[in-house]
Amino acid sequence: MNNKERIELAGWAITRAKQAGADEVAVDIGGSRDIEIEYCEKKLEKLKESKSNSLSLDIYTGNKYSSHSTNDLKKESLGKFIEEAVAMTKYLTEDEFRALPDPKYYQGRKDIDLQLRDDKYEALKSEKRVGMAEEIERVVMAQSDQVISCTSYVGDSLSEGIKVHSNGFEGAVERTSFYAGAEVTVRDGESGRPQDSYFKSVRFLKDIDNLEFMGKEAVRRTLEKIGQAKIASGVYDMLIENRAASRLLYYLQGALTGSALQQKRTFLDGMLDKQIASEKLTVIDDPFIVGGMGSRLYDNDGMAAKKRVIIDKGVLKYFLINNYYARKLGVEPTGGSTSNMVFDYGTRSLDEMVRDVHKGILVTGFIGGNANNTTGDFSVGIVGLYIEDGKIVKPVNEMNVAGNQKELWNQLVEVGNDPYIYSSIRRPSLYFKDIQFSGI
Repeated sequence: MNNKERIELAGWAITRAKQAGADEVAVDIGGSRDIEIEYCEKKLEKLKESKSNSLSLDIYTGNKYSSHSTNDLKKESLGKFIEEAVAMTKYLTEDEFRALPDPKYYQGRKDIDLQLRDDKYEALKSEKRVGMAEEIERVVMAQSDQVISCTSYVGDSLSEGIKVHSNGFEGAVERTSFYAGAEVTVRDGESGRPQDSYFKSVRFLKDIDNLEFMGKEAVRRTLEKIGQAKIASGVYDMLIENRAASRLLYYLQGALTGSALQQKRTFLDGMLDKQIASEKLTVIDDPFIVGGMGSRLYDNDGMAAKKRVIIDKGVLKYFLINNYYARKLGVEPTGGSTSNMVFDYGTRSLDEMVRDVHKGILVTGFIGGNANNTTGDFSVGIVGLYIEDGKIVKPVNEMNVAGNQKELWNQLVEVGNDPYIYSSIRRPSLYFKDIQFSGI
């Protein structure tokens, strides 16, 4: 089934739902093909291909709302499915704020090609995928006799989908994605077995380049952990490597949602247009990056995507408010999710920032942890590298960082010039001053 056929089926489903008594209807129909490969000890451990099709149906009738999904797209089955969905909705409690977006929010959608689909996807053969995984493992195992094991991974996905609303919205998208990398374990004395990894995720196969670098980087990162141990509790400067920085940004993003705001579960309540972070923090939601992992022309509600500055030099400019919570709050919707998060990047690399640290910890990964969006409190375990007088001295682990986001983001003194491009969150390395660490 292609997207043209999906749109036709969505129109038929909307007509059936309205005939059954629905006031408004939203239909999402999608299909995907996913391939996963794992290679270990010169053997193919896993070769998995999966295909799926699904239809999601949102029913609005008499201020009542329900959502339903099915993998059976045959009309003879869908007819009964739709009738039962509408019938069940009528038993629910009314919610005056449930409705499709005002069609005015569909207007202004850009007519541009975001280049989210690799046209060469169908030409990729399994022999190529297996060969890539084999090559990554070969590179890893050749790096050091301390390497105990390696599992290399290669995978890709093709997804297609459409969204149709009964009040005039229609959209379609096709995307590809590819990933590759390795997980490595090395020997550390009699019992230590440090592990680490290196991966890339991209839209186009050509960007999965330099497999040798991938393998070497996975080994380098793992060997860095040999001898890791706790160090004394205390106040240290904290550098966070770009690939690890997403954890703290997810905590912040959780406090920006419309649901948290409406339910008074955010420490940012009342902080719109006020300083919530250091002036070094500027966060931009940019849906129009060509080939971006989060690029889009419309959001989950069908509203036209817009570029927006969420935090401007530490000042909060937008909450992430979808159509439903905008109605509950009595405000204009801004979109309940982000696309590509980009930053106002700095001028120095991570290595250059390390050279300025007198006593600090470079965080290369977070372990476990939790955050309270209402108070801003957070606590999370870390692994990383101890820095003294601008030089990396030794690896550390089993330490903990705890604090409050109201204070943490104001302790940000510098951001790197190194965006992590293999994610929809293109975060740089971050440099915080005077952070409390718990160790021994």
